[in-house]
Amino acid sequence: MLKNVDRAFGVLLILAAAGHSLGSLQAYQSTELIWALCASLYAVLLAALNLLRVNRPEDRSLAWIAFAGSAVWVIVALAFNLSIGNALDPRGLTHAVIALVLAVFSLRTATGRSVMPLTAMAG
Repeated sequence: MLKNVDRAFGVLLILAAAGHSLGSLQAYQSTELIWALCASLYAVLLAALNLLRVNRPEDRSLAWIAFAGSAVWVIVALAFNLSIGNALDPRGLTHAVIALVLAVFSLRTATGRSVMPLTAMAG
């Protein structure tokens, strides 16, 4: 069950990256577009790492890399929201929540925990 939830959040990050790409193409017509599309590529690569991690629960090195990438993406997404003056903007908040869930699953895999209590995930 948790594997399916984990996979679903990997796919959600790909969809969020696609939305980011479309929004970037509409909003920017300069060198800013290149940097915005790089963020989309980062999200897609991070999603791919996490989807690979789901199928390789014994690969703790991969899990630590996925954890680090997911944690960084949470920070970047929240920093974006702060930079536009709206901490609750759904564009960054969506990415932050998805990446946070993936970070929790990655940490679970990296530490070799087969079951993480729901109370630990909530608090």
